[in-house]
Amino acid sequence: MSLLYIVVLAVIAAALLAVAVHRALRVKTKADYLVAGRSLSAVVLVLTLLTSWIGAGSLFAGAENAYRNGFAALWLPAGGWLGLVLIYFIAPRARRFAQFTLPDLLEARYNQTARVLGTIAILFAYVAITSYQFKGGGNVLHLIFPGAVTPERGAWIIAIFVIVTTAMAGMSSVAYMDVAIGSLVTVICIVATPMLFVKAGGWPGLHAALPETHFELLGNLTFVRAMEFFVPTLLLMLGNQVMYQKFFSARSERDARVSVIGWIAGTLLLETLIVAIAVFGSALYQTGEVAAQPYEIIPYTARHGLPALMGALLLGAVFAKVISTASNYLFSPASNLIEDVFVRYIAPDASNKRILIVSRLAVVLLGAWALYQALYAPSILAKMLYAYTIYGAALTPVVLAAFYSRRATAWGAVAAIATGTAVTLLWDAPGVKQFLHLPPILADRDAIFPALFAAVAALILVSALTPKPTAEQLARVAD
Repeated sequence: MSLLYIVVLAVIAAALLAVAVHRALRVKTKADYLVAGRSLSAVVLVLTLLTSWIGAGSLFAGAENAYRNGFAALWLPAGGWLGLVLIYFIAPRARRFAQFTLPDLLEARYNQTARVLGTIAILFAYVAITSYQFKGGGNVLHLIFPGAVTPERGAWIIAIFVIVTTAMAGMSSVAYMDVAIGSLVTVICIVATPMLFVKAGGWPGLHAALPETHFELLGNLTFVRAMEFFVPTLLLMLGNQVMYQKFFSARSERDARVSVIGWIAGTLLLETLIVAIAVFGSALYQTGEVAAQPYEIIPYTARHGLPALMGALLLGAVFAKVISTASNYLFSPASNLIEDVFVRYIAPDASNKRILIVSRLAVVLLGAWALYQALYAPSILAKMLYAYTIYGAALTPVVLAAFYSRRATAWGAVAAIATGTAVTLLWDAPGVKQFLHLPPILADRDAIFPALFAAVAALILVSALTPKPTAEQLARVAD
């Protein structure tokens, strides 16, 4: 059986490496590296958007949530589903703007300070997201090779592979690797889910093994806790720089809009299947190692609950999915360092060759930072909610205002980004809540609602007190 797993993982890794090498040979300019030469078709966009969105957050944190709370875990991806409906109307505007990074948009619509603060928020959030991809991938390798690979050693292996393949060709490498991964994962999950459903005894077996709360709308969650899952996902989806960079890479505005329709269908299907696999696994495996570490339920179920070949393929799909999402969220902040720091402030006249060298160095440095966090992150779910909150509260309100508000001002945006970031970073810092004398009803909550409220309030208040944006600023992102 170990040989089968080795073969499956080796084939997947070799295929992904081959894609990266092939695309690297085509990268000649900054645009090739950062936005794939603006050449991505709707089909490629659908698969790369789907694959980059569903990673360790869904496969580990979402699965842990499903193990504990049953189908109520769908509150976590449901925020993304609502966000996707709204994104259908944003996608053509984003492609029309056609720059390289989200801070490009922030400077064009607001000012240079908004760009710098946006870059800082993205670095904190996206490196955190990359880190728990490394951690999740390390756990997968440990489950496959328990005697040879520890979770920490597995994280090192995943990190090195992701850093190398991402540094090779940037967006082009990421997007076309996602095509292969997205196709593989979707097919495997569609086949594996009914097999596990039957093994668990169908609905009678599931109801006999699991508490009835696992089949209720809220399960063990309160409504407020459900919203603490729903809202961060919604906000990350709406402001997600990875998504905007894919739209900037689209061949046309039509390709950008059409891709969202496929993305909606794929996300609804795949995330529901992932939660279902975790719930079926929780009925099959209620004790032992996985009970102590429920975030491992999907790879554990693949290893022990499916026929050898199907289990190997599902584990391989999880492995590939983690690599894909890690590549996307590692590449995105690296592009910020290049476009928003290096080219903007250090070497505005740098040649394409120099930019490509520095871009690859940025991927390596940020990958090392993400690996450090992965080795010391206690919880994938906690890390995910932290990353979603810092991004969703700090950036999403000002991104949406850039497209849809004519009254939001530059300094309102600056205040919102700074406030949302500060509240998120300080919310769980030692002694802060005691210093502020917060009541338990607030002190025991996650940072999302306090950070979001503070950011939106700052955006509205400061915008009301400062001069309206100029016609030129509005025209840069107008219809």
